[in-house]
Amino acid sequence: MQKKQTDYTKCPIETTLNMIQGKWKIVIMFRLIEKTRRFNELSRLLPNITQRMLTNQLRELEKDGLVHREIYPEVPPKVEYSLTELSESIIPILLSLKDWGKAHVLS
Repeated sequence: MQKKQTDYTKCPIETTLNMIQGKWKIVIMFRLIEKTRRFNELSRLLPNITQRMLTNQLRELEKDGLVHREIYPEVPPKVEYSLTELSESIIPILLSLKDWGKAHVLS
């Protein structure tokens, strides 16, 4: 009798978690729900994240299609970050996480 192997690469939960895992990704996305933001604005809103970590998390979110990075040809360069259509579909989940936190952690 052969053991059945599980193929987690096709697991929707694992796929979702791989895209949003990381201490800061959900928080960054939550800040982008409100409006498009520049790097320094995100940095100010997240004082406990290093610039290097913010850069890395934004790059990963961009690579996974969850954040759009718009570069304007100005001096100095202006870069803005916003949610993509794909990430907008996860907004209800992010808002549910916020509500859960209010109800169970902050009370």
